[in-house]
Amino acid sequence: MRFLIKLLATILPFILLQHEALATSSLLVLPVTKRTDAAKSPLYSVQPYFENSQYTQQDLLIDLDAPFTWHSGLPNQESCQACPVLVRCDSNQCTDIQNTFAYNNPSCPPPTNDSIHPVTGACDTPVLPTFDDKIKIPFYNGLVTTSDLYTTHPTAAVSPPDLFNTFPQGVLGVLALSTSNYALPAYINDPVEKIVALCLSSNSDNGVLLFGNGPYYLTPQPTVDVRSYLSYTALLKHPKSFGYFIGVNSVVIKKRSLNLTATTTTKISTLDPYTVMGSDVYSWVVRRVISVTKRVPRANVVAPFGVCYNISTGPVKIPNIDLVLQDGKTWTISTANSIKQVDNNVACLAFVDGGATSEHGILIGTYQIEDNFLMFNWKNSTLGFSSSLTLKKSSCSFHF
Repeated sequence: MRFLIKLLATILPFILLQHEALATSSLLVLPVTKRTDAAKSPLYSVQPYFENSQYTQQDLLIDLDAPFTWHSGLPNQESCQACPVLVRCDSNQCTDIQNTFAYNNPSCPPPTNDSIHPVTGACDTPVLPTFDDKIKIPFYNGLVTTSDLYTTHPTAAVSPPDLFNTFPQGVLGVLALSTSNYALPAYINDPVEKIVALCLSSNSDNGVLLFGNGPYYLTPQPTVDVRSYLSYTALLKHPKSFGYFIGVNSVVIKKRSLNLTATTTTKISTLDPYTVMGSDVYSWVVRRVISVTKRVPRANVVAPFGVCYNISTGPVKIPNIDLVLQDGKTWTISTANSIKQVDNNVACLAFVDGGATSEHGILIGTYQIEDNFLMFNWKNSTLGFSSSLTLKKSSCSFHF
């Protein structure tokens, strides 16, 4: 009898979880792969299905900023040059994008990666056709993917193959997840809520991209809905961008704080590998970190970083770097997201000086959001964020 009770106590939570998950059919899921085989890396990609004359999976970079999805032509798909009608650059659609957005094209390698327009810019940009792609994404019941596929028809650009020479091997496009009316989330409808949930893995395991309002379960803690870990803050609009912005009032390191001006913008990026700060913010952070790590031996600086440590005798640990948000919530950046090991003997503070004329006071890069669960809610314009899941003995690892 004791064995039976113990067995029931063990399996009952999983039975209840499965019942809850099976009752939920309004989630879509794509595994996220970390790509380190590009000049500007790491980058992160997914493989949605495209339906043309056949099903085709195409590897696309995740971009929280792009105004629309663009990719190489699919098998049996006519090239852009052969399309009977193209969107004219004086059309409403093109004008809408032009008037709102300056796009940082990930195919332009540094240092020529200037802000350009994705239709008329100077870096061999895609041509926007009038036809829609038919993209299919697997449904997810909270435990496993199902055999059903959700179909959506986002407007997309088809681009020449040589545009992707600087991309990771096999990646042939960009999946737009921005707030643009032509990005993929704008085409997600019932029964799936317009919510984009993203969790980038810090290791070789898959991360996860989800559409819909949960529940969200990750492999390290398969019975915990990650929503229980989230705090929420308002998403802010930017007059010249379709990206995602939050308000940061101050940066706090070990009880000392730097107050930011009301005009300081903070953007979240999936294309920048490290957080970039304006020189005033960056200089304060570096001085404060150096002050609280006086006993840790320093090492020669390794570009693009400004301060590095000798870790030959052991790892370096620094205090949390807290971003205090406009509504009083705190996004905590722990050592796992602030110190980058560059070789066996050296680790560096993983922040970059953006200069005195940096476009944004803070641009949060992917190293700082790895193993952080982010939930972009279009309905109420909020960001749900977990801070580092490693602090909760979890991670973004997601096994399919």
